Amino acid sequence: MKKLHFSLKYRVCKTLDLAETNDPLSKAFDIFLLGLIFLNIVAVALETVDSLYENYRYFFEAFEGFSVLFFTVEYILRIWSCTVKLHYRHPIWGRVRYIITPLALIDLLAILPFFLPLLSPQLRIGRSLRLLRLFRVLKLNRYTDSLRILGRVLRLKQEELLLSLFVLAVLLAVASTMIYFAEHDAQPEAFSSIPEAMWWGTITLTTVGYGDVYPVTLLGRILGAILAILGIGLFALPAGILASGFSEELQARKAKKKTQPQICPHCGEIINPKE
Repeated sequence: MKKLHFSLKYRVCKTLDLAETNDPLSKAFDIFLLGLIFLNIVAVALETVDSLYENYRYFFEAFEGFSVLFFTVEYILRIWSCTVKLHYRHPIWGRVRYIITPLALIDLLAILPFFLPLLSPQLRIGRSLRLLRLFRVLKLNRYTDSLRILGRVLRLKQEELLLSLFVLAVLLAVASTMIYFAEHDAQPEAFSSIPEAMWWGTITLTTVGYGDVYPVTLLGRILGAILAILGIGLFALPAGILASGFSEELQARKAKKKTQPQICPHCGEIINPKE
């Protein structure tokens, strides 16, 4: 009976997790969840059109009820089945550790906006809270492996990325100060202060160039040209850092697959424990 119970939990856990290549049920579940999440995003956007919401309010509310029911059952099943994983084996503390993980908190935020207005029906911001259903888009991180890889790459390269952002911030401050002194007399309204000049510095560094604020003096134009060229080079730094991080993460994933212990789906014992 115990083995049957574990086997059922293992089957549920594998179905809810990111699909494996040889698991059609898990694949079908992931495709359905992805479709449901995208439809929820579309529904949230369409509900802000008052004419649509008033005419089709019943359909919007019925779809929201179905979505909340589905996501709630999914959340409960995840908490119930998480103990098949080695890190969450303890029936109580394992589940507590799972509940406070980022992905589990995202799952909770996906259903919480529906239940909060029920606690206080007189709440005027009830419909505003329902807009928090956009948190459901974060659930895509669970069902798309590429987003999970991106998250790990950002954590892996956070120091290098922060350093490049710091260099950009310093350059922005210097450029804004210089353009202020170069253009203030010629354009006192557009460059009234250094913080105001930072708007021009930002759109120039990013090479967007809206054209609403631009230098007219010779020195200002020279500074603008130099800053635009530097911006192209400096904004290429994060791209190179991320590319390097992706390469390292993919290599680490290949090595991890070779050493990761396998769990028996029937009894829960480790088949090939790491040495």
